Order: sequence, then C-alpha cells, then structure tokens
Amino acid sequence: QVQLVESGGGLVQAGGSLRLSCVASGSIASINAMGWYRQAPGKQRELVATITSIGTTNYPDSMKGRFTISRDNAKNTVYLQMNSLKPEDTAVYYCNAEIRTYTRYGWSGYWGQGTQVTVSS
Repeated sequence: QVQLVESGGGLVQAGGSLRLSCVASGSIASINAMGWYRQAPGKQRELVATITSIGTTNYPDSMKGRFTISRDNAKNTVYLQMNSLKPEDTAVYYCNAEIRTYTRYGWSGYWGQGTQVTVSS
C-alpha cells in the first residue's frame, strides 16, 4: 500500500505565503514524477506544477512566478512554496506521484487526500 499525505494548508491573508508538503510512504520501490494540483469549488482540478525525479520542473503559464515546486528524494517528499497568494488561489491542493511498488508491476499514479488553502482578501 502507498499513502500520500499532504500538510501545510490553512488560512492566509492575500499577499501571504504557505509551504505545502506531501510525504509518500508504504511499499515504495521508486518514485518518478511528483506534482501538485488544485481544485476550487465548482471548478475542475488543474495542474499547479510537476517535478521529475531528477528535479526538472514544469509549470503551466498561469502558475509561473508565484509557485515553486521542489522535492527531497531521500524523504519521498514534494513541496510547494506559494508566495504572493491571492483569493483566487483558494482551493484544495492535491499531491500526485507516479510510483513503482515492490508488490505491483509497473508504475501507478497515486493521490493524496488534499489540503485546504484559503486566501482571504
């Protein structure tokens, strides 16, 4: 079994910062790409950022500049630093990882349960 657990969400004023963390645990043989997505009420889930196992990052144009993704492979952890937050950043933020386990052939995608980020104006 694999678990992804996010933390670091909360309530912040506009202009503030938050750092999200996501730890993967379980029968993990290897982790490929990791990423952050978000879903606001009434909207579809959207990509925030991804990072490969060697640290190559990718951001949609709409997310460039204020968000920074990083990871610590030794800790099976991915981070999302969010600066200059705006009310429109309010959403549930989800961690995603492509993982190969010791008990299952091939790579599979796993999701965390999400962490709420609320930005007040």
